[in-house]
Amino acid sequence: MATQSPFLLLEGFLKTLPLPDLQPPSWAREEVQRRIVLLLNHILSQEKEAMSRLTRQKGRVMQLQWRSFSMCLVATPAGLLDQADATAKADLVLALTEESPLNLAQGFLSGTRPAVRIAGDVQLAAEVNWLADHVRWDLEEDLARVIGDTPAHTLSETARAMAKGLQQFIGTVSPSSPGKAQT
Repeated sequence: MATQSPFLLLEGFLKTLPLPDLQPPSWAREEVQRRIVLLLNHILSQEKEAMSRLTRQKGRVMQLQWRSFSMCLVATPAGLLDQADATAKADLVLALTEESPLNLAQGFLSGTRPAVRIAGDVQLAAEVNWLADHVRWDLEEDLARVIGDTPAHTLSETARAMAKGLQQFIGTVSPSSPGKAQT
């Protein structure tokens, strides 16, 4: 029996709806961007080599784009990130080419990197690539600081098991033939 991915069903349903291109208010976008910068800095501050590499790129501006979302970050002298001035010219532009949020989620859950269009400074792009390859968020350790070691470990193991199950489910649906199970 053929298995249809719920991602494909949901995406097909959403494409048939005549929805306008809704945008969040500017204050909400700015607040989300501030929170993203705080999270990135928290993660970077746990990796000294990452901060060292960003220190060498101080003042350089990176623009991240996906659909209508755009965010400019600047490397600080401390080796962290800050929001760049709205008028700052980007030294590097990283644009996700996948338009579908469902396809992005599916790729993320299957462990693949999304396709990115890169324009700008090659050395800065190499540093950003190194960061993407080597810096990881130890969520379990952060969670342990709040709820303790044992509950954090149990919660993390449960989340990993759920993610593995979801990855296995996604792996059974062939991307080339929606609705058909792989054999």
